[in-house]
Amino acid sequence: MSVVTVQLGQCGNQVGQQLLHSLLCDAQDGQRNELCTASRERFFHQDTHGELVARAVLIDMEPKVINQSISRAARSGMWRYGETSHFSQKQGSGNNWANGFCVHGPAHREVVEELVRREVERCDRLSGLLAMMSVAGGTGSGVGTYVTQCLRDVYPKSFILNHLTWPYGTGEVIVQNYNSVLTLAHLYQLSDAILVHENDTVHQICSQLLNIKHISFADVNSVIAHQLGSVLQPALTADSQGAYSRNPLGELVSALCCHPEFKLLSVSSIPQVPLASMAYSSFSWPSLLKHLRQMLISNTKMEEGIDWQVRPPAAAERSRSLTSFNTSLANVLILRGKDVYSAETAGFEDPALYSSWLSPQEAFSVWKSPVPFNKYEKSATLVSNSQALLRPLDSMVGGAWNMFASRAYIHQYTKFGISEEDFLDSFSSLEQVISSYKELR
Repeated sequence: MSVVTVQLGQCGNQVGQQLLHSLLCDAQDGQRNELCTASRERFFHQDTHGELVARAVLIDMEPKVINQSISRAARSGMWRYGETSHFSQKQGSGNNWANGFCVHGPAHREVVEELVRREVERCDRLSGLLAMMSVAGGTGSGVGTYVTQCLRDVYPKSFILNHLTWPYGTGEVIVQNYNSVLTLAHLYQLSDAILVHENDTVHQICSQLLNIKHISFADVNSVIAHQLGSVLQPALTADSQGAYSRNPLGELVSALCCHPEFKLLSVSSIPQVPLASMAYSSFSWPSLLKHLRQMLISNTKMEEGIDWQVRPPAAAERSRSLTSFNTSLANVLILRGKDVYSAETAGFEDPALYSSWLSPQEAFSVWKSPVPFNKYEKSATLVSNSQALLRPLDSMVGGAWNMFASRAYIHQYTKFGISEEDFLDSFSSLEQVISSYKELR
């Protein structure tokens, strides 16, 4: 089944291009006929000349990044974007969610819907739509939210997964907390699942694990693409009967998002080492899974700095809050590489890791593939619906509320049609989300 990727704004277009390139490079690495076929069918189609064309739509209010993404894909010599699968304007959204959502989005709705329709109609079977965007700026967040709303109207029964890149905590844009609050509150009503990558975490991975001295956006995007690719590349599930061509978005949503109040997903991957060190590195499944499990329960995003003191609570302690323990609602573990069927995953089936209202059998899923991913002999990725994003979400809402209480920059939003009541509704919606995740027991 095929996935149509919708790349929105500067960040969405850069990460989307890197993701598609990583997926194809991995699928074509070595003798992997079955996986290669499934991966290609999922993310690409062939034109009349036999060239691979991405099942993607590129949208931005400025042409520069779209042109760069199209050029990079073409220069690879492996794939390209469709000649008419992109839309841009000459003027951006000025880092203003309201400008993107209330002005640019509605003005170009018909064009964007037509671009997506063409890609959807090329699919024999549609798995769903993957919308990639940042929450900090104006186009990715504002236009991205509006486009997601349109997609939900046009494709009410299709799965929609939003991939969000969370801004640096130190601040990229003065109003990033406003834009983030408005984006998340609206997407919670529209999307089936919201998968988040935090720039601060990815930056740490680049610095501490990959030993990159001068970290660029390309480095950050490469790590995001690696982690996201390890989730989306075809794998074998418990009921796939040996066939790779399954419904990736549907299976991810059904395994992780069993309740409309809980849609926030985080990703952790292990190992992550510099390319130059790969040939000298050796990993075992028990070690990888031991580290990944502790990363989960201690809410640590990489294998360095894990707090080994955190333990799952005993049954008698479940009623009281343990701030250091990360309670999960559901987890999907994806294992790829050598001897994958010998990997013992019982540690992730421990009932103490999960909310008491789901059994471990319902809360935990494992996908496997004997094919290594991205040159790693063995790799494990965990997609988790847990309390992992509580702290950054709480911080973002708190920062936005402090600005709103002093009416800072509100006029920049009201002049485009967003009222103070819209802000209050968004705050109320996210406070409910925060409360629900805090109450997970």
